[in-house]
Formats: sequence, structure tokens, C-alpha cells
Amino acid sequence: MSMSLCSAPSWRRIVVTAVIAAGVTAACSDPTQTTPDRWWLGYGNDADNSRYFASQQINKSNVSQLDVAWTYDHGETGSVPVAVRGVIYGRGRNGSLVAINAQTGEELWIRENMNGMTSRGMNYWENADGSDQRLIFAMDSLLQEVDAKTGKSIMSFGSNGVVDLRVGIDGRDPETIGAIQSNTPGEVFENLIILGSAPGEGYMSPPGDIRAYDVITGELVWTFHTVPRPGEFGYETWPEQAWKYVGGANAWGELTVDAELGMAYVPLGSPTYDFYGADREGANLFATSIVALDARTGERAWHFQMVHHDLWDLEPNAAPQLATIRHDGRSRDVVAVAGKTGWLYVFDRVSGEPIWPIEERPVPKSTMEGEISWPTQPHPTNPPLFARQTFTVDDISPYLPADEAEAFRERLLATNNEGIFTPISRKETVYVPTHNGGALFGGTAVEPGTGAFYVVTRDNPGIHRLLTPEEKIGSGGGQVSAGELVYRANCQVCHGADRLGTDNGVALIRAVADPENDMAAGTAIFDATAIRAILLTGNDRMPPFPHLESTAIESVVSFLAAPSDGLDDSDAAEQGSGAPAGLIVGSGSASPRPQPLDATGLGAAQPYPEGVPQWTRYELNAYTTVGYRIRPPFASIVKYDLNKPAIEWRVGFGDDPDLAARGITGTGVPGLRHGIVVTESGIVFGAGLDNHIRAWDSDTGEQIWSSQFTGEFAGGAPVMYQMAGRQYLLVPAEGWLAYALPE
Repeated sequence: MSMSLCSAPSWRRIVVTAVIAAGVTAACSDPTQTTPDRWWLGYGNDADNSRYFASQQINKSNVSQLDVAWTYDHGETGSVPVAVRGVIYGRGRNGSLVAINAQTGEELWIRENMNGMTSRGMNYWENADGSDQRLIFAMDSLLQEVDAKTGKSIMSFGSNGVVDLRVGIDGRDPETIGAIQSNTPGEVFENLIILGSAPGEGYMSPPGDIRAYDVITGELVWTFHTVPRPGEFGYETWPEQAWKYVGGANAWGELTVDAELGMAYVPLGSPTYDFYGADREGANLFATSIVALDARTGERAWHFQMVHHDLWDLEPNAAPQLATIRHDGRSRDVVAVAGKTGWLYVFDRVSGEPIWPIEERPVPKSTMEGEISWPTQPHPTNPPLFARQTFTVDDISPYLPADEAEAFRERLLATNNEGIFTPISRKETVYVPTHNGGALFGGTAVEPGTGAFYVVTRDNPGIHRLLTPEEKIGSGGGQVSAGELVYRANCQVCHGADRLGTDNGVALIRAVADPENDMAAGTAIFDATAIRAILLTGNDRMPPFPHLESTAIESVVSFLAAPSDGLDDSDAAEQGSGAPAGLIVGSGSASPRPQPLDATGLGAAQPYPEGVPQWTRYELNAYTTVGYRIRPPFASIVKYDLNKPAIEWRVGFGDDPDLAARGITGTGVPGLRHGIVVTESGIVFGAGLDNHIRAWDSDTGEQIWSSQFTGEFAGGAPVMYQMAGRQYLLVPAEGWLAYALPE
């Protein structure tokens, strides 16, 4: 039984008609009508993640007339809502899961205390006649489902309503595995939910097996081992026992399903440890690769490794995009994958053959002890680059104060700097494009039939070096909380060990008392909501932290939002939503986790297996980037025509607040992680960090409309849907806004 709306042949390409009955139900009508209803069914719209919306109602001639049709004051940013059958499902009211009327913004039901669920979105599934409608997500690494009509947990799913995602990772005791769910929700195909994972990025983290579960029962249907086991293809690209101690190689970002071919295209992450691989000699399949899997069985059809023996965390995680192009005089169905590397990799969808040659070229050799780096790396010859792969003194921003620019210039000249694929060493090394550069999740879109491909790209180099465990910032004895461990590893370098700030980062606690506002010295300056949003999406000159998973984020939020006496906001997760009692349909997970997870997301400090050398565990000094110190634009939208192939245009994505105040616009924001929507009518919609939603002409890149809104748009992407003859553009900021043409 496959999910369908109005018996459409491919449910992820549906055109349906819905009428609201009792706020949450719909019925099908004549599909030949001129204004059929269209929905946004998942993170990137369809399982193909195209972020393409097939409608002509909002077009270039009338887009300037868009106005706010309704608002929802309690919407939460950072998550991409689902719009289906006249209802929008998303996050709101203190981390609740909410259902609201898609025409009015009126709340229909609220499920409280859902802070541990997948933060970037969820999946929707329904049976053939629409009588069974489900929202699918993970929460505290427990896969579970909610009845979309009622908000009640579906207790027949799994065991007591949940499936423990820690179970089934071969060779690993579930009790030794911390948080493993990805904040990206996976994809639905027929009666399967196909999931990646986020098992942590530290030494001894679990491997990132791709798994598919039955939507009805929760039964595990298939598993693909991303770190091959003995006898499996690719096993010889690792040391003999690597699968027992190497982790990562996981799909923490997006994956794409071609429903017609029954193929899943999965971009896989780097292996652990990301930046030092003495314990994993070899090419390390299937890390930092695109893998095409049979969506029904998990069998590998083909793969391509974009970085051999990855030492840079240059994993692909943006959605592979499906398009049909003209190449050598014939039509080709292709899948295009944008990487952190700044290259666009384009393959035949069935065979995996590169459409244009990809050459192996020599790269710099690692100087780290025990490290045997791979001598060559793949270099696509076409299409042209969308992100910078070098960073020199000529690339320093001309807008820096003279003294800061000169100090940074001297530092840059002293680094090891040979461009992309320069192995990070004990000496400061220019790291470009970095883990937070190039294309990231949510950052691609396509016009499936024209060959037009869009990518949100970031030029965001870093300067890093490797440290021994003894040198690692903040290491030392004593009992510390999980939140403090995350803070030490990721935040302390800029905000200081005492949280009182440095030249590179603001203070997080008050140095002195503020009696007028009843604030004691040592109390937190930022509340939990603000800290959570900034960690997820960045703010001004602070980059986001995409490697941190939900439990790590919540633990450091508790630590940073707490007064220095050790009190914290751990009770916040149990606070009510503040909604009227009649709207509340439930609270929290279907079944609570019996024991807490390892909240660091960094992997357990276990010894290597017997017979394996006890390698020194070098780690990166910090996850920082040069940010605003590079010449803008920091973030851009780039359009390709894959038929040529060529870049058609490039525009800065939004404005940096400090530079905009000086009259310098179109710069984008360092570390921006926002998606776009592309319409059939030739418009690209996107919202940056500057409280503006904009529209660009997809033919020229010219901005043709913008609207300023209140309420921070800290992440995610706009959503588009059409119902009752009206097309809506939903901006999920802190306070959602739905734009539409006048009635």
C-alpha cells in the first residue's frame, strides 16, 4: 500500500484538491481544475527535494503585490514546516509541535514539550485513501509517529510507539551509543522511511548506517553499511578492524529519492576523526561520497567518492538534485550534487557515469605523524566552481579596520596555505572552503525539466591546527557537565573560559551585578531560545555549528543559559506551551527514554580494539572560520544552466548588518544556512538573516521584490503551497508570516 493523495501515480509529485472539514481533513475533486491545490510535503517539498513549486499564480508581473495574508505569532524558526491537506505542521510555542489552519494561521492542536525532536523538519505519510495520516520524526533518538489529525502518538508503531535508533548498529552496544538521530528528517518512499543519522564526530563514534523502516510497524527493512563489514564491497579501503572503531560516514544532511526509478541518492559524511586519519589508512569508502541505493532493498547501484581519505570534513550534505538536461545532442537524466568543496558533481542518474570528466590530480601530502594522506583527489572539469578554493592576503576584506586587517594579514602570511586539500597540521593551516563553506544542507534547488540548478554557497575559510588531547582547549581534570564539555570544545576559544568574552566574542555572563534589573554577577546574558537559535544558524559574525546535534545543543544551552552558581534551565523542556488547554492534545515523546543520552555528541573515549595501535587522538583546535574577514560576498545564490554547462548569474544572499549600516549591501552573512524556493513562474524566493524576504528573477538574478518582517528568520527555508485558489509563501520566522496576492 503506497501513500497517495487523490490516487496520483507518484505521490511526491502530486496535484490534489483539498477542502477543509473540521479544520484538518480534505476531499479530492476534479484534477483538471485551473487552480489545483498543491502542498509542501517535506523538508525540500518532495522526496526529490527539488524546492521547486509548480505554479504560475505568483509571477514576475504581480509579485510586487504580495502582502501578508496571515501571521502566527508563536512560530519557531529554524525548522521547515509541512503543508498538506489544508494544515501546516511545524514547531511553535516553547518547542511544541503544532498544527495550524493553512488559510488563517489559527491553531488546531498543540503537542507540548517536543524540544528533542528533529529540529529541521519532519515527514508526512498517508495511506491510499487518506484515512491514515502520519507525521514521522525522531525525538531523543527514538523514531516515532503522531496522528496528523489528532496529534496523538501512534502507539502501534515500534515498541510502545517508538523505535530506538541506537539499536542495530552492528558491533556496537546500544548503551555505549549517545545521540544518533539526525536533525534532518530523512525521506518517505512508498511505505518506508529512509533515515540517515548523526552519531557524533569524535573518536569511537558509531558508523552512520543508512536504514529504512516500515512506516506502519516500525520494523527495520534494510540497512546499508557505510563503513563496510568483512566481505562487503569497499572493505579493503580501510584497515582490517576499522569498522569496529571508525564512525561517521553518515548522512546527517539531506538525501533524495527518485520515486520513478525507486532510487535513493545519499550524500555521506566524512569518517571519524574528521581531521586526522592515522587510524584509518586507505581511501575509506563510503565516506564523503554519493551513493545510489535501491530504495526498496538498500542494495548499492553505484557510488562516487568526492574526497578520498577525507581530512577536512568536506562531506556533501545538500540535497542531490534530479534534472533532465541536453548533453551531446541527447536528453540525459542526471543527479547533481553540490559539495562543500565548491564543485558541482553531475552524474547519470542510472549508471553513475560522470557527465563531464572528473580528473584525479596530485594534492599536498600530510606532515602529521602516522598519517598517510591520499596522493590525489577528484577535480571536476565542469561545471565551473561556485565557491572559492583559495584564501590569500588579496582576499582579505577591504572593510576591516586598518589595524585588524594588518594583524590578520601577518597571521595569514605565517600559515601553511596551499589551497584546497592542504592537510591541517600542528602549524596553523588555511582551511578552505571549510566544514562550513561551499554548499550545506537546505542550500540547493532545481527546475527539474530545464536544467537550471541553484545553490546557496558560502565563502567561509578557516585557520586551524591540530592539538594533542593535553593541548585541547579546556582539557583538565574535575567533574564537568556535558554542556561544559561542548562549550570547551566549541565556544571557549571566542567567549573565554570564564564566559566573560574575548576580543573575538561577546560575554555570555554578566561581569558585574545589575541591581536595577535584579541581575547578579555571573548570571546569563542570553536566554535559552536565543542561544539555541544562534547555535543552529549563526548570528552576525558568529558562525553556526552544523556538527552539533540536538542533545549537544540542548546541553550547552542549559550550561550557557544558567547562572554561574550551577542552576540551569533544565526545567524549561517541561514548561507548558501557554496555549489554551482545549488545544493541547499531548506532551513529549510517545515513550520516554529510560536513560539519558551522551549529550556531547563527540563519541565515547573508549580504547582501540585489541591489536590496533593506540593512536594519539589529535583534534581540531576550534570550529571557527574567518567570517567577515574575507572579501564579500560571504554568501551567494548561484544559478547554473547544466545544458551548457555554465553559471548564469550570482547574487549576494542578503546583507551583513554591520556593512549594510555603512551602505554596503548584497554581501550575504558569514555562515548563513538558508534555503530557497524556485517557482515555475520564474521566481527565486529566499530570506537571509536581515529580516527580509526577497524575490529574484530566475532568468537574470535581478531582485524584483522584498519585504521586511519582524521576528528573526534564523534558519530553514520558506515554504510554498496553494489551496482554495490562492498561492501562499510561508516564512517560518519567530512569528510565521504567510504572504499571498490580494483576494
